[in-house]
Amino acid sequence: MEKPLKLYFIPYLAAGHMIPLCDIASLFASRGHFVTIITTPLNAKILPKSNIFFNVHTFPFPSQEVGLPDCVENLSSVTDLDSSGKIFHATTLLQIHIENFVEQHPPDCIVADFLFPWVDELANKLTIPRFAFNGFSLFTICAMEALKLHPLPEDASGSFLVPHFPYDVTISSTPPIDSKSFIDPLLTIAQKSHGFIINSFIELDGEECFEYYEKTVGHKAWHLGPASLVHKTIQKKAMRGEKSTMSVQKYLTWLNSKQDNSVIYISFGTFCYFPDEQLYEIASAIEASGYEFIWVVPEKKGKENESKVENEKWLPKGFEEKSKGMIVRGWAPQVVILGHRAVGAFLTHCGWNSVAEAVSTGVPMITWPVHSDQFYNEKLITEVHGIGVEVGVDEWLTTAFREMQKVVGKDCIEKALRRLMDGGEEAVRIRGRVKELAKTAKHVVCEGGSSHENLTVLIDELKRIRQSKVLD
Repeated sequence: MEKPLKLYFIPYLAAGHMIPLCDIASLFASRGHFVTIITTPLNAKILPKSNIFFNVHTFPFPSQEVGLPDCVENLSSVTDLDSSGKIFHATTLLQIHIENFVEQHPPDCIVADFLFPWVDELANKLTIPRFAFNGFSLFTICAMEALKLHPLPEDASGSFLVPHFPYDVTISSTPPIDSKSFIDPLLTIAQKSHGFIINSFIELDGEECFEYYEKTVGHKAWHLGPASLVHKTIQKKAMRGEKSTMSVQKYLTWLNSKQDNSVIYISFGTFCYFPDEQLYEIASAIEASGYEFIWVVPEKKGKENESKVENEKWLPKGFEEKSKGMIVRGWAPQVVILGHRAVGAFLTHCGWNSVAEAVSTGVPMITWPVHSDQFYNEKLITEVHGIGVEVGVDEWLTTAFREMQKVVGKDCIEKALRRLMDGGEEAVRIRGRVKELAKTAKHVVCEGGSSHENLTVLIDELKRIRQSKVLD
C-alpha cells in the first residue's frame, strides 16, 4: 500500500483565512493523507470540526512580547489597526519556532498563507514543494496582475476598465496605493511557489481567467473549492469557526416559520466596522423595506450592557421591538443560514468566503465591498455572472479597521434590497442564474467534477515529486 503524503498547513491567524484553508486541508485528509495544521492554542479551538481527522500542532502565542491580552490570538478578536499590527508582529515571532519544527520533522509539502512569505525560503532550503493560499478568487488575482502589468496613471480617478483583462469589467474607484504596495510584493513571492491553492471552482472564476493567469504569469493555479462543501451535515456546518452566540436550532426554528426567499441575511464579515451613522442608515433601510432579516453586527455593537442611549446611536427608536427579524451579536453559523430555503438574499461585503458560500447555497447577493479583494469580487458577482446587484459603493478602504468617510443613505440601500426581494423579472433572472451555479458548485467537488479531479492530479503530482527525491 502506498504511503500517505505528509502535509503541513499554516493558516494566517484570522478566521477568514483559517476556516477555508482548514477546509481545504480536510479535502487532503479525506483522501487518506496525513495532515497537520500549525497554529496557536486559542486558534486551534476555532478550527472547523469535521469527521475527517487531521493533526494540530500549536506554538504559544507571544502575547506579552507584542502587548496583547492573553485571550487575543486572532485578527477577529481585535477592533483597531494598532492591535491588528500586533497580531501580524506576533506571526513574525512565531516564524523561528515553526521553522525549527518543520526542519526537524520535514513534510512532503507545505501549504501556507501568502502572509507568511518566509515559508518560500524554508521550503527551498528543505527542497520540498510549497503552495500559497490567500483566500482570493483567481479572478481577483488576475485583476491585480493586470493592474500590476498595466498600471493606471497616478492621477486616475473615477471608474475605469481593468486593462488587458479577459473580461470587460469596470471598477468604480482605484485601489489604495498603500494597499497595493502591501499586497503586490506578497503576490510576487507567492508566485515563486509550486502554485496557488484557490478556494473556488474553474466554472466560477472562468476558463478565461485560468488561461490568462498561466499565460501571463507563468504560474499554476489549483481550483479545489468550494471547500465549505466538505461539511455535509448541519451540525458540522455549524461548527465552522467560533461558537455562535445563539444555538443553531434557534436560527432554524425561526427560519422554518418563514416563506421561501423571504429573509435577507446581512453580514459584513468578521471585521468590517461601520460607523454608527452607517449602521443607522442600514437599519432604517431594513425598517422601511419591511422585509424579514437576520443581521449579524460586530460584537462591540449591541452588547447586553450597551445602554439604550448608545443603542439608539445606531438603531432607529424602537427598531428591535418593531422590526421583523433578529440582530445577532458576534458570530453566526453563516453556511447553515445561507443554506435555508427561507433566505432570499445576502447583503455582503463580498469577502471571498462569503461569496463562495453564497454561490454554493444558491443565494443571490446585494454587494457592498469595503477593502482588499472585495471590489473585484463584486464585479465577478454583478457584471460577469449577473448573480447580484450593487448597492453602489465607491469608497475603497486600505483596511477594514479604517472608518469610512462616506455614508451610504437609506434610500440607496432600500432600493438595492427591493431589486432582489420584490419578485420582479430582474430578481427572477438573478435567482435562476445563482441556482444554476449552485448546482455546478455541488457537482465540481464530487467524483468527475473539476475541483475533485484537480485534487486528484495535485496529489499524484506530489507523490511523483516525493518519489523523484527518493530516486535522487
